[in-house]
Amino acid sequence: MSMKIGVQLPEVEYEIAFPDLIAMARQAESVGFDSIWLGDHLLYDLPVGGRTESRGPWEVWTSLAALAAVTERVELGPLVASTSFHAPAMLAKLAATVDAISQGRLVLGLGAGWNQREYTAFGFPYDHRVSRFEEAFTIVRTLLADGTIDFHGSFYDVDHAVLHPRSPRPGGPPLLIGSIGARMQAITLPHVHGWNVWWSDYGNTADGFAAVKATVDERLDALGRVGAVDATCAVHVQLPGGSGRQMGDYPADGATPIVGSAAEIAEQLRAFDAAGAAHIQLVVDPIVPASIDQLGEVIELVR
Repeated sequence: MSMKIGVQLPEVEYEIAFPDLIAMARQAESVGFDSIWLGDHLLYDLPVGGRTESRGPWEVWTSLAALAAVTERVELGPLVASTSFHAPAMLAKLAATVDAISQGRLVLGLGAGWNQREYTAFGFPYDHRVSRFEEAFTIVRTLLADGTIDFHGSFYDVDHAVLHPRSPRPGGPPLLIGSIGARMQAITLPHVHGWNVWWSDYGNTADGFAAVKATVDERLDALGRVGAVDATCAVHVQLPGGSGRQMGDYPADGATPIVGSAAEIAEQLRAFDAAGAAHIQLVVDPIVPASIDQLGEVIELVR
């Protein structure tokens, strides 16, 4: 089996102390995960005990830098970084730095964002998100690949921007687009190394993923890039003690989590490999140390 298996660490399920986040990242590496991922969010409004509570995770880039420094083997990345939260040249600088700290283990997931609550709260513009993304994506990918760019657009201007020091990898870290929208993929598929679909956007089944992949493969075929871009997906797994995944206002579309014994979960995950997934990221409920240990057994069975 060639499919890689990663895990998304806690986001807003509970307030995790940073030493505990570091310990969980090390634990995930030790039990055999191929990658660890952090959501790039600032604030959610969540229903908690009959009331609304505002919660946010630790900032993603400083967190990734810390996790890169305390792990040795796993890939790591944002799932996915919103290009709206940083000036694009600064985002390229952050990515190159984390790639250097990790010695070439960063996967740069990028997206346009969706959660209006955090945009308003932190003062970022929410309008024209895809158009803003297109300009930001051009700046980020060009700086990482070429090291310099002049760009003058409707939303962003950079004048002879130079990225130095560069990523330790020629061309920079691999790019992953966190969208299956036609317009977003038209912008990104000519340039990225992979695409990702969130579990609730394809029904959280291997068949649902295969249907999405067929559509994306048609787009890649038109570009002459079939086989050059990895198909990846988040997969929701619920273990004993799980009570539901917190996602703010993101639609769940009736998708149900994967459940069962270790052998049953492993069998369901193997179906994603058969459907053509190059990499899956497990979104685990509950996301606690005991769950990481249980999934270590699943990983052994899958392989």
